[in-house]
Amino acid sequence: MSTTDVAGGLVHDAEGSVHTGRLAESTFPAAPAEPPPAAPESNDPRANRLAQLPRFPGWLREVDGTLAVASQFVLAGNIHDKHLVPDPARGERQRPTLDALWQCLQLSDYEALVVYDPVDRLRILPLDERSQNAGLNALGLSALPRDVSLTRLAELIGHTVTGGRRRVAVAVDYASRIVGDPSHLADEERAFFTTLEKLSHVAEPVHVRGARAVRLYNPVLWLVGSEADLPSSLTARNEAVRTVPIPVPGLEERSRLAALLVPTLPGTGQAEETDLGRCQTAFAEQSSGMTLRAMEEIQRLAIDRQVPHSDIEDAVRCYRVGMLENPWKTPLLRRRIRTGLEHLTSRVLGQDRAARKSRDILIRSTMGLTSAHTSSHVAKPRGILFFAGPTGVGKTELAKAITQLVFGDERAYTRFDMSEFAAEHTDARLIGAPPGYTGHDSGGELTNAVRERPFSLILFDEIEKAHPKILDKFLQILEDGRLTDGSGGTVHFSETVIVFTSNLGIYTEQPDGSRTLNVSPDMPRSELECKITASIHDHFTLRLNRPELLNRIGDNVVVFDFITPEVGAGLVQLFLSNIQRRVAKELDVTLNIAPDVSALLRETVTADLRFGGRGIGSVLESAFVNPLARALFEHAVPPGATVTVTGLHPIDSEWEVELA
Repeated sequence: MSTTDVAGGLVHDAEGSVHTGRLAESTFPAAPAEPPPAAPESNDPRANRLAQLPRFPGWLREVDGTLAVASQFVLAGNIHDKHLVPDPARGERQRPTLDALWQCLQLSDYEALVVYDPVDRLRILPLDERSQNAGLNALGLSALPRDVSLTRLAELIGHTVTGGRRRVAVAVDYASRIVGDPSHLADEERAFFTTLEKLSHVAEPVHVRGARAVRLYNPVLWLVGSEADLPSSLTARNEAVRTVPIPVPGLEERSRLAALLVPTLPGTGQAEETDLGRCQTAFAEQSSGMTLRAMEEIQRLAIDRQVPHSDIEDAVRCYRVGMLENPWKTPLLRRRIRTGLEHLTSRVLGQDRAARKSRDILIRSTMGLTSAHTSSHVAKPRGILFFAGPTGVGKTELAKAITQLVFGDERAYTRFDMSEFAAEHTDARLIGAPPGYTGHDSGGELTNAVRERPFSLILFDEIEKAHPKILDKFLQILEDGRLTDGSGGTVHFSETVIVFTSNLGIYTEQPDGSRTLNVSPDMPRSELECKITASIHDHFTLRLNRPELLNRIGDNVVVFDFITPEVGAGLVQLFLSNIQRRVAKELDVTLNIAPDVSALLRETVTADLRFGGRGIGSVLESAFVNPLARALFEHAVPPGATVTVTGLHPIDSEWEVELA
């Protein structure tokens, strides 16, 4: 009888399956039931070891290579992943950390792996009789106890690593959960780690006949999320304790696993080798930053949802953000963007060039051609826009218009005023505080927003006001389409549009601290663009020393024009129409404005366009909205009435309107 793991293609004999009723996930093969995974096979155990060892992950090769000099190992990082190890039948297979560790230790004549964790307590792996006897003998026991205190555990580990002539390793799994706070130990915890510290110095290596005739330690292997999860008294300045990081798999490992998983996907039966190769490449690149375990889960998801191998990117997207269908490829969105230029230019007056360039980037996103010039399939943000230009010319308004166009609701965006992130520590607001700090369980404003709405627009207003170290957070977003939050989780930005706004280049700072205009409304468009883009370049490369951030933004800088008098007049008319609609909605009053009043307002409001549309709105509010509200209030205009503003007069420092 055998069991098969479909995701990994693994077959284990019944004798080699772990089924103890505990929470152990490992499926250790019994030592005598499975031949040593050698390639090529040989009767010489040394030759087998030397043939197989190069095919193990780098962290395991480091452990194997230092068993003669280190009595304890801290295995930190990606400890809950699976790892590719040699397999005599398939070439290689993916196994959990403890399984992979045991398979490597077998090559050096270890007879058993004693495992302790806070949940399952003490057990011996694998489950065959020989290994069980070897483990019990090393522990000095006739049977495993049901429960083990830290004091008793220290005694058992001490017996294993210092006594006898059998090679047996000890793994402390979930070691991060043994103590609550490594810097404030309880008495029993302090005694436990003091004992282990001493054992690291007094342990003696063991000599046995076999593949390795040298003396090797019976090691204690601590599996932790971070080295800091153990007391520094054990690890700091202790040459007997070696820290070995277990990294997230790189492209080479992901490519090897993709070669194992892709043939099991739907639609591969009749696929050409070249198609399978492209799918494997796409799978490996799209899974950047993921674990091998995550790739297995994507494979299972694709099989469950019947996603063909040619659409592996859809399965990866579903795993990341929960959406199998690509929202950027829907016919409705394409129709909206096809006719979207008119929508953008009607919302943001006088910025036709900016609207056209923004629409081009949206078209590129819907066609799936973002970063098409590169060979990488890494899921970067769907669109990146850097809006630069004078204040009040419609940069934020265009971001809202794009949100309305793409998502159907201009409120479906998340805005961050980067002037609120001028201090270095404010990055915790974006990504969340790390564990142990106040508010760590509430997450970050940015990461929470993208998790809740992965298909959205994120607006970072006045990016130049953020602390330079805050900007470093955007490197990972723009390059890899993901961000690690304060708790270590990954948030994916692959379906978002990222918009930055900036006023860089409008003013030049003088040596005395004053600022002068660097550009002017009467400047030719080409000169305006040149000066603003040059200022942006200087700011990121010279002042901030972040040229890599500018490189990731690329040619997506959109320079906005100054507001011209003609555009200003159009804005006045647009704002007046908005005022009339608001009066009708709030007061149920029909408001008419006499032509000469409209003309006076246009002349007054557009006299100074230095502050753009925002300045026009401010002046209009003072010169018209305030006196209008006062007049409607004092005259107690009843609902359903129709009134006309027939006059507008400046009196002292205020304005007065005449109603009829």
